[in-house]
Amino acid sequence: MTVFVFGHRNPDTDAICSAIAYADFLRKTTRPDAIAACCGAPNQRTEFALRKAKLPPPRIIMDVRPEIEDVCQRDVVFARQSDVFYEVYQRMKEHGLRAIPIVDDNDKVVGIVTLLELLELVLQGGVDPIHSREVCSNLNKVASVLGGTFQHVVDPDRTDEFVVTVGAMSAEGFTQRMNQFSADRLLVVSGDRPTIQLPALELGVRAMVIAGGYELSSGLLHLAKARGVSVIISPYDTATTTMRIKAARLIDSVIQRDFISLSAKMPVEAARQQIFRSSQTVFPVLDNGKLFGVLSKSDLINPPMPELVLVDHNELSQAVQGAEDAIITEVLDHHRLGGSLKSSNPIRFTLEPVGSTCTLVARLFRQSDLKPSAAVALCMASGIISDTLFLRSPTTTDVDRDILQWLQQFCEFDLEEYATEFFEVGSALRSGEAGRVVREDCKEFEEAGVNFSISQIEEIGFDLFWERKDELAAALEQLAKDHQLDFSALLVTDISSNGSLLLMSREPEGWDEINYPELEENLYELEEVVSRKKQLLPLIISLLDSAPQSS
Repeated sequence: MTVFVFGHRNPDTDAICSAIAYADFLRKTTRPDAIAACCGAPNQRTEFALRKAKLPPPRIIMDVRPEIEDVCQRDVVFARQSDVFYEVYQRMKEHGLRAIPIVDDNDKVVGIVTLLELLELVLQGGVDPIHSREVCSNLNKVASVLGGTFQHVVDPDRTDEFVVTVGAMSAEGFTQRMNQFSADRLLVVSGDRPTIQLPALELGVRAMVIAGGYELSSGLLHLAKARGVSVIISPYDTATTTMRIKAARLIDSVIQRDFISLSAKMPVEAARQQIFRSSQTVFPVLDNGKLFGVLSKSDLINPPMPELVLVDHNELSQAVQGAEDAIITEVLDHHRLGGSLKSSNPIRFTLEPVGSTCTLVARLFRQSDLKPSAAVALCMASGIISDTLFLRSPTTTDVDRDILQWLQQFCEFDLEEYATEFFEVGSALRSGEAGRVVREDCKEFEEAGVNFSISQIEEIGFDLFWERKDELAAALEQLAKDHQLDFSALLVTDISSNGSLLLMSREPEGWDEINYPELEENLYELEEVVSRKKQLLPLIISLLDSAPQSS
């Protein structure tokens, strides 16, 4: 089963690059099925890093909760609207099915047929002398079910409402019987009895079936052609031939057209609620309108749980949607230990105070004596450069410096020159809408009963911020409203000066104790504060913790 390596929501460069690199490490060591994934598109700087490394972005997966396509039966046994009882019954019997989806000639699902409805088809009419004889079919289907051959045929694909009449009486009595019906509907079953065959051919019946493997004489065949009567040679006796002709009834009349179908992308839980009270036996699963699979209620009893490795985060509030219902096999992170994460089995949990998760991944390569490719080495270096502001952030440790120096030997670029180019690319304020800017690298937290978010962007200078301050403030307010947060904050870091501006949607209780200058309402200058994790988050937590005392 695949294990997905995920960074946090609204991923930054470290989240995406550590997911790519750690998935590569796992594939080379213990999990060849590891796949890097992310729950948001890379920002411009991350896209630049991946282009430089010539690496594809991770697979975007917004929700890991199992979908119908993960649990349905894809090896679909189905029937066509133009099939007959015998074909469908044999198919259902062979595969042990109680119901089967029906598609038209364009592969569009038109309904389902159950075994009970199918049996009603072959028994239609009961003992009624007229309706029990009626067979809606075409001559090609009749010949196929009989395993017979045509001695002569006219319009074999035309659908007819046949009236089956067996020539098992005197010629005179049989002729009287035939005259009770329209000749163009009659399908006459006869053995080697010219006295029955002749009046039927003279009457111009729709078709004649000769049982026992016998054929019409040349003279009678000539008459059949002249009268436009189709002739089928059946290898079976009269009784068996008659029974099989009734099994050639088209299934169209018993198709259940009022049915529930499900989308392949529908979450399992949503499907469970929709079909829980339905008496329907099977549910066609559609993808772009085409039959993708079939689902039965038993398929929903124990749906598979996805396996996840979390990198660059350890809180469910920051994880991909559905992570709470997944099997989390490992966590690799450099942030604080959050709450809410739990597992039913022991897992590997690595949480170290370094500047970047990519540092931890690169160290695993080094400790395992694995040489990363040039692409993966640059990918990991990009995560370290981004999260430590090229080793200038107070979160930087000697481990980060040592690992970045070790990665340099595998990279095709000088990392100091690369870092300059990296930070010059992709100003969020220059190219992004305000709503996207405040969501680009956004993490949510809960402390002292307060729910809040902190977003961070890195810029060269604050000129663009001052131009867009008002729309950014409005976007923060909307973010807090959309996510039902007590407040949202945006940390705008100037890479060149190692300082930041902090914009708030509103100020929570206890904020008066902040020891930084307020430039405008809800806007503060944070000199030498560049780290959300090590500087801003602890500051906010201390202010929130002091709120009860100050109130």
